[in-house]
Amino acid sequence: MGKIFYLMGKSSTGKDTIYSRLMEDEALRLCPVVMYTTRPIRAGEKEGVAYHFTDEAGLNAIRESGRLIELRAYDTCMGVWYYFTADDGQINLEENDYLIIGTLESYNKSKVYFGTEHLVPIYVELEDGERLQRALDRERLQEPPKYDELCRRFLADSEDFAEEKIKEAGIDRRFENNDLETCLQEIRAYVNSQTKRG
Repeated sequence: MGKIFYLMGKSSTGKDTIYSRLMEDEALRLCPVVMYTTRPIRAGEKEGVAYHFTDEAGLNAIRESGRLIELRAYDTCMGVWYYFTADDGQINLEENDYLIIGTLESYNKSKVYFGTEHLVPIYVELEDGERLQRALDRERLQEPPKYDELCRRFLADSEDFAEEKIKEAGIDRRFENNDLETCLQEIRAYVNSQTKRG
C-alpha cells in the first residue's frame, strides 16, 4: 500500500520550493495531490499546481457530493478563505505514493480519513526572523502587497503550529530549511526509508 507524505510547516519555511523539487525527483516517484482553496490566486501561481482555485459554490458542491476529506476556514483581512481536500480521484493508495502540502489540522483529519498507517509527516522549520524576511520579500512582489494579511498569517502560525499540537499529532522528526540542498537531501533519504524503495 502507498504512503501519503504530508509536507507541513509555518508560512515561508520553503514548503512550495521543497514540494516542487521533490516532485521533480523522478527517483522518488511521488504523485501530486492538489488541494482546493477559495482564496484569490497570487501573482505567479497557476491553477491546478499548488491549488485548485474555486469559490464557495464549488466548495458546497463537493461537500454535498460527500467527497470532502477535510476543510479549514481562515478569517483573513479580506474575508473568510477556505482550504480543503477533496476525494476527487487523485489518490489511489493501491498504486502510488503521494505528496501533499498541508497544515497540522488537515494532516490530522487526513489520518482519520485514510488511516494513520498511510500518512507520513514531513515537518519543515525555519527561524522566525528568516521566515518573516522571506514572507516580506515575497509579499512585495504581489500587486498590491497585502502586508496586513502577511502579519495575520505570521502570528496565526504560532497558534496553528504550537509545540503541544505538533506533539499531539505524533510528529517527532523535523527538517530545518536553513540550507535548501541539505534539507532536500535529508527529506529524500527519509522518504526512501518510509517506502518499499527504502
